Amino acid sequence: MRTWEDCAQFHGHKCPGLAIGYRAAVLAMEKLGLSEGSQDEELVCISENDACGVDAIQVITGCTAGKGNLIFHMTGKEAYSFYCRKSGKSIRLVFQRDDTEKTKMSKEERMQQILTASAEELFVCKPTTLKLPEEAKIFGNVVCAKCGETIPEPLARLENGQILCLDCCTSYRNF
Repeated sequence: MRTWEDCAQFHGHKCPGLAIGYRAAVLAMEKLGLSEGSQDEELVCISENDACGVDAIQVITGCTAGKGNLIFHMTGKEAYSFYCRKSGKSIRLVFQRDDTEKTKMSKEERMQQILTASAEELFVCKPTTLKLPEEAKIFGNVVCAKCGETIPEPLARLENGQILCLDCCTSYRNF
């Protein structure tokens, strides 16, 4: 299994946020009975934030946006849902932020506290609430009639008889 040092190297530095993700990933792997990270889509993580901890989750669990098994459900919470497709097991880990005494700690002290605290002090383990997404699909591509760039079919829009990308389309709200 990958280590805390591997996470720090991938992320670029050590910080409390990375430590939260590291502890969440290690705990999830333990609770789901997994000894190695996901090679394909057998393990899925739905992260409710896009903060530092997500980098540790990628390193430890093998869940990545590119493989389609790291999904963002942006609530801003430090919460992560993990699903093991093979066993059907899942778990939602919610970080328990207690800033009353911790605000007096330096970043280094807070990081060490997160790395050494018991899992029960850090996380509430809950049943997952979000539906396990289906495995990633590969779609056909089309070319935008306006800019000439290739886009996947599901993201194309039809406007005045022309296939357009979201950037070139004016009749839909662009995200």
